[in-house]
Amino acid sequence: MSLLKTENVIMQFGGVVAVNDLNIDIKKGELAALIGPNGAGKTTAFNVITGVYTPTKGKVLFTPTDKKTGQTTEIDITGKKPDKITGLGIARTFQNIRLFKELTVLENALVATHTNVDYNFLSAILRTPKARKGERRAKSDCEFLLERLGLIDLKNEKASSLPYGQQRHLEIARALATNPQLLLLDEPAAGMNPQETDELTDLIFKLKTDFDLSIFMIEHHMDLVMEISDHIYVLDFGCTIAKGTPDEVQNNPKVIEAYLGVDEDVEN
Repeated sequence: MSLLKTENVIMQFGGVVAVNDLNIDIKKGELAALIGPNGAGKTTAFNVITGVYTPTKGKVLFTPTDKKTGQTTEIDITGKKPDKITGLGIARTFQNIRLFKELTVLENALVATHTNVDYNFLSAILRTPKARKGERRAKSDCEFLLERLGLIDLKNEKASSLPYGQQRHLEIARALATNPQLLLLDEPAAGMNPQETDELTDLIFKLKTDFDLSIFMIEHHMDLVMEISDHIYVLDFGCTIAKGTPDEVQNNPKVIEAYLGVDEDVEN
């Protein structure tokens, strides 16, 4: 079953077409990757999906499952505000880490739980029993996430004091605190050393399984992509030049050309 689809999406900035006729189809339970050279339009595609940009043309369709009834409904999320899209069940991380550096690890996770609370602002101010119960549940849920991501012993530390790799883990924990059905990861291994990348590879696969997540990621570390992806889309200059399984993609001549170039002597 399709969870997220884009239909003929075009994102144009003036005379520059950053994304051209993008058609992706992320299945429920799938781990898909979006790859391509720098400037290929990958983050722009993520920004269209998450409502940062409204596409010039095309549609973005999301089909979440109601966790109470089990029913699914296809929703046109094209141009919806990012907070509305998050509330529907899509969370993301960013290429450049965007933590609240002066807040603690636990507070960073708690910030994201506002999408799931069942009490209002006035109840929180008045400290009603319902609000206090909701706050306790949110704290418990966040501590559970921090435990799963190896951060529970650091919950009272400022986010700015964490090593780079742990800051990446915290950003993922904060995204998970929104209780998503689809998690978008924008270059989660960026800046990591080989050991941290191996640990992240294991973590992403485990999160997909343990939290029943569908994951769509942008990544330049091909070992990571090829090891855990079910399906891969390849962009170059905003256009999809290949899609398929890891084996199909890494042997595709167009992908090899986009990454390595073509020897002009060979062409001639």
